[in-house]
Amino acid sequence: QVQLVESGGGLVQAGGSLRLSCAASGGTFSDRAMGWFRQAPGKEREFVAAVSWNGGNTDYADSVKGRFTISRDNAKNTVYLQMNSLKPEDTAVYYCAVAAGGWYIGRFHPEFWGQGTQVTVSS
Repeated sequence: QVQLVESGGGLVQAGGSLRLSCAASGGTFSDRAMGWFRQAPGKEREFVAAVSWNGGNTDYADSVKGRFTISRDNAKNTVYLQMNSLKPEDTAVYYCAVAAGGWYIGRFHPEFWGQGTQVTVSS
């Protein structure tokens, strides 16, 4: 059974940094794209970032470009999201996701989701 477990969320002041991790188990993930989404209260879940199966391609939402960096370690079945220069509008539950394929054209389509980790940025 596929499991994605996020960690690293918490409370941080505006301008600060956090690093999220997502450990995957119960399957093979080294040939799949992985990504992060977020959902703020009262809003729809939105795409944040994705990385291809070998780390060679990345994709970011315009709102986080230049501030967030996604990476992965296939030996550890783990994907990371380094978040710098955090803003109050980054406050959300952050979800890890795994795609069906190694990369995508257009939009990232998750096949599996994690349970989420809360990120709160105070002003």
